[in-house]
Amino acid sequence: MSAYLFDPPAVVAVPIDGQAATFPVRRILCVGRNYAAHRREMGGDDRDPPFFFAKPADAIVAPGSDVAYPPRTANLHHEIELVVALKAGGKDIAVAGALDLVFGYAVGVDMTRRDLQNAAKDKGQPWEAAKGFDASAPISAIRPWTGPAPQGRIALSVNGQPRQDASVADMIWSVAEIVCEASKLWTLAPGDLIYTGTPEGVGPLVRGDVVAGEVEGVGQLSFTVV
Repeated sequence: MSAYLFDPPAVVAVPIDGQAATFPVRRILCVGRNYAAHRREMGGDDRDPPFFFAKPADAIVAPGSDVAYPPRTANLHHEIELVVALKAGGKDIAVAGALDLVFGYAVGVDMTRRDLQNAAKDKGQPWEAAKGFDASAPISAIRPWTGPAPQGRIALSVNGQPRQDASVADMIWSVAEIVCEASKLWTLAPGDLIYTGTPEGVGPLVRGDVVAGEVEGVGQLSFTVV
């Protein structure tokens, strides 16, 4: 084997509750507008098939770490989400077998440069700079899981003030349906993370804000914007 020109980047990994092993991240897929109230909040009201965008694996912010306020934005938003961690993959997966691919779940925040996103939408341009920037994917430890997907409360507060408060059961597209639809577009694989969308109440963050999020039965996540 030929030598690399320079040392390859380290594998991005997320802690696993109760295990010494960590979860190596292959890629991050995200679902847009998957809660009806948030769709209305963002100007839509329908049940189109879920649409996806991506973040690079190194957008992950490990539990306990601060989140740097990114450059080139004056309108950074929080979006609390249930995150699906896959232990297996494939393509054209049936809904009935989709949950068999799931290793566990985590709490995540899809950080968004809302001003850049809105400008891109207006021009029909892609969203990468608005969604896939450095430190745009804070995440909790992954909780191993079997059986039906979580359905409980999902909530986020900023400096102790509630911002987002809903139920995962309110998702338009279920976890199984999301995995099924994603597998029609990509060949899924172990290490893939899927951020499943956010409920209503998204809003701005500034430096010094303390963000706390939770998904009932899955875990909690907190960080400071610096």
